[in-house]
Amino acid sequence: MNTKIILDCDPGHDDAMAILLAARECDVLAITTVSGNAPLHLTTANALLMCELAGLDIPVHSGADRPLLVPAAHAPRAHGATGLDGPPRPQVYLEATSADAVGCIISTVRTHDDVWLVPVGPLTNIALAIRQAPDIVGRIAGISLMGGAVGPGNVTPTAEFNIWADPHAALIVFRSGTRVLRMAGLNLTHQLCVGPEVIAALRADGGTVPTFMAGLFDFYLASYQERAGLEAAPMHDPCAVLAVSRPELFSFGARHVDVEADGDLTRGMTVVDERPGTEAVRNCDVAYSIDAAAALDLIVDAVRNYG
Repeated sequence: MNTKIILDCDPGHDDAMAILLAARECDVLAITTVSGNAPLHLTTANALLMCELAGLDIPVHSGADRPLLVPAAHAPRAHGATGLDGPPRPQVYLEATSADAVGCIISTVRTHDDVWLVPVGPLTNIALAIRQAPDIVGRIAGISLMGGAVGPGNVTPTAEFNIWADPHAALIVFRSGTRVLRMAGLNLTHQLCVGPEVIAALRADGGTVPTFMAGLFDFYLASYQERAGLEAAPMHDPCAVLAVSRPELFSFGARHVDVEADGDLTRGMTVVDERPGTEAVRNCDVAYSIDAAAALDLIVDAVRNYG
């Protein structure tokens, strides 16, 4: 619980789980929101919803409503029109602390030592903070992100959604020179999945949060079954949280990773240099495997904690 983080997110069903998990596993100094899975006003509303539902006293700061250069794109096929389609939405009374996520990131990093930035959506807020205050790169403990892939993408054959949605921001982050950069890409996140048995167990537990999360997972799983024929839904974003709080669950490989920002066929591709003996600077710890059983236990326990 001593690991201090800022969770930068675009909820999103797996982001919702990442919020619950982060609050259980880490000292969450702030939640910042960004346009991604849904437009900014919805991702912010969804972050506030999760905080109110779980009784979390964490400030939420709304951030960038569009990428740096490319048009905004969203993921309604995966997450529905609201970003958190599925169960009925409860009334939310919490309000965002500010509309200055970038300022929050900068001031929090300058005020607290060894803060981890944990972005699990497009990297717009993080890139803007680095561009406006380059000194924060030397102050943070590191960046643990969900994004990219070693291999195929999901929004295009070569690109994962978070990186593709703002490739120019991703380029800034991967070239930032931060002392630690951890990447949980699709090759990793598809190893950690929630299936019907877990959903049924959460629903059987009862309680507001387990029941709500079971409803979210129902929608999320149905989406993956329809779009990709999967029997279980990958928990992408919790992986970036666990890579900070439980790094022993992962195997990482030090690699040089760069981003293709403008290619017609490869926009948003994370180019991972896996050549043996290459002299390229290894700027990223790429996650290759996870103890999925242990990680899934932590996810289920986190939800039950709010029961």
